[in-house]
Amino acid sequence: MKFSEIVGQEAVKHHLIRNIELNRIPHAQLFIGPEGCGTLPTAIAYAQYLLCKNCNNENSGGNDACNAKFEHFAHPDLHFIYPTVTTEGVKSKPKSIDFIQDWREFLNTSIYGGLFDWYKQLGTENKQGEIRVDDSQEILRTLSLKSYEGGYKVMIIWMAEEMNIAASNKILKILEEPSETTLFILIAEKEEAIIQTIRSRCQILHFHKLSEQSIAEALVSKHAVEENLALKIAHQAQGNFNKALKLIHEESDDVEFEKWFVLWVRAAFRAKGNAAAIHDLIDWSEAVAKLGRETQKKFLSFCIEMFRQALLINYQTPSLVYLEPKIDKFKLENFAPFVNGNNINEIYNELSNAIYLIERNGNPKIILTDLSIKLTRYLHKK
Repeated sequence: MKFSEIVGQEAVKHHLIRNIELNRIPHAQLFIGPEGCGTLPTAIAYAQYLLCKNCNNENSGGNDACNAKFEHFAHPDLHFIYPTVTTEGVKSKPKSIDFIQDWREFLNTSIYGGLFDWYKQLGTENKQGEIRVDDSQEILRTLSLKSYEGGYKVMIIWMAEEMNIAASNKILKILEEPSETTLFILIAEKEEAIIQTIRSRCQILHFHKLSEQSIAEALVSKHAVEENLALKIAHQAQGNFNKALKLIHEESDDVEFEKWFVLWVRAAFRAKGNAAAIHDLIDWSEAVAKLGRETQKKFLSFCIEMFRQALLINYQTPSLVYLEPKIDKFKLENFAPFVNGNNINEIYNELSNAIYLIERNGNPKIILTDLSIKLTRYLHKK
């Protein structure tokens, strides 16, 4: 992965290249950015530029053999740590090295992907993974060895906010006092979810959502998408290149989420003064409760965005609306009047609280049923 292959983020790329050229490389860096903005590919490109001694637009002065190893994400001085879960093949104490082949396949197919995509790669999206103390032990063991090619060793920790406390505490000392040629790159979406003692040892670099222009240009040049369609997809992607790629192939989770959302709000409308319709809400809650927790969390986040889009229509700001539901006889314009300043805060708080409780292994059937009954009341609030 070369810098020239990364979508947008020109200022970030210039900053990182400049650091290498001036030999001002912070030993521990924390890349913070939302899904699909390119934190992971940028980290890999940064490691490749450093380890392969690339220069002059990455086309000359570098090590061809080294660059070839990066094409398969198999350079011996490049190491990855990422959240893992138990599977049929790894039934206890999973760690990153156990899933290295799955990880390389993920990088080849979904390098802009998020945590949910990674769990789908493992076939266990019904579980919530984490980075455990065994991974921290592996970090210490790996970095205690000399680099294979005599230069830097790069350790990329993806979704660092998924490190549990034991794992975080175990790497504190090496983060503070690494060897001169060790580079840590931690990647996260939620800065506040990383413990302060980790953050204080890292130089933080914030990534922004990609611009619509950057996404559209990449879709046209790299994926042969027609220009007008590329512009439409770029608007709908909202700065997330992972979402844009899914929209090209109509693989976005939003299609299924739309169906669940429409079933939900229609049942909520019917439930006013109709005790029989409550059973529809309970059935809906039971169906969604059978899905994996990561799917439930992602769906509830989608619901928050649907309500936000409806509110924007209600407040007559159509230029900010990007969702175009495809469900028969459901239009955001018709739904928008029921989302207003009198109920949006309550709806948002309840959805956010449901995500919080599901994250902490609350009973999803109870959480979703309670949420559904409250939604019925909020939607009819004048």
